[in-house]
Amino acid sequence: MKICFPTSSGGHLTHLLQLRDWWENEERFWVTFEKADSKSILEDEKKYWCYFPTNRNIKNLIKNTFLALKILRKEKPNIIVSTGAAVAIPFFFIGKLFGIKLVYIEVYDRIEKPTITGKLVYHISDLFIIQWEEQRKFYPKGKLLGGIF
Repeated sequence: MKICFPTSSGGHLTHLLQLRDWWENEERFWVTFEKADSKSILEDEKKYWCYFPTNRNIKNLIKNTFLALKILRKEKPNIIVSTGAAVAIPFFFIGKLFGIKLVYIEVYDRIEKPTITGKLVYHISDLFIIQWEEQRKFYPKGKLLGGIF
């Protein structure tokens, strides 16, 4: 299995790192921001740097869409897993077109309202994971995993 992890740096990246026991023996690559934390944490990992800022930035959304097309064609992952944020959106939509399985994990700290990324990818995800029962009001078909921290 080959896994693509498109994620923002910081907390979103940290969420995915918590799943190390699941992915550490799998072929994988990361798509994230070229920032100090991600450069350090992913030093020995295969990675691609995406364009940022991403929030409400149409120019970078377009650039990241072309980047997603290029990377997904080249790498041919079996599955895309993300906790967001906006960099996940083009990877999920292009991935869906390519028939790649999509798993989204809504972040731990969004209990009172859904994330924008979660709302956008909910209906195209093959598996949508929530960490709190309270998140079910936004994502009724979400699978409750519980906290990954």
